[in-house]
Amino acid sequence: MNIQEWERIYFEILSDMGYDRTSDESSARLLKTLMQMADLIDDDDVFDMIGHKVTIIGPASPDMSGLDGEFVISAGSATESVMKHLVPDIVVTDLDGDIESQIEASSKGALTFIHAHGDNSDLIMRYAKEFRGPVILTTQATPDNVIRNYGGFTDGDRAVCIARHFGARRIELRGFDFDTPSYKDGSDPETKKRKLAWAKRIIMDGSEDIVML
Repeated sequence: MNIQEWERIYFEILSDMGYDRTSDESSARLLKTLMQMADLIDDDDVFDMIGHKVTIIGPASPDMSGLDGEFVISAGSATESVMKHLVPDIVVTDLDGDIESQIEASSKGALTFIHAHGDNSDLIMRYAKEFRGPVILTTQATPDNVIRNYGGFTDGDRAVCIARHFGARRIELRGFDFDTPSYKDGSDPETKKRKLAWAKRIIMDGSEDIVML
């Protein structure tokens, strides 16, 4: 998804969810400042990693069978389940969920896409510098030469946007449930449903590359 396509969707999301772009941009600046000494890698390195087929693991009781030899992307809180079986190649996270498993995956070599948005600045302050492996910093607002924007709103659909950007042509989804979501403590069920509606729309746009398992 190019930045112009994403901007159109992003403005709709801001309007629908009542979010503030300036808060997204402020959080992105914070992430950029904190991670100046991190192991930041270039897009070219990721193009060399990702092949034509990837498997993206979501949090809804994913099937972990047959993953040996697959290129695996873990979406945020799914990483706890993934790490019981293997180290994912990539973790896509906005730093909520079971953060310790995500930090562990980073320490074992997983590439982490760390995302900044308007209501995770406290998590950025607390956890971002704990990721010692290679990282790419992302935003849903304005990118620059350090903070990237590949599209995407939640960890799951952002992982799909990343896979598409880097050349994947077959994307298998495991543990994705848009209709009966799992809820984190303190989360608002109605907000979660609206987020997942956006995630489904983003993933299924151009869905000829998507296989739901």
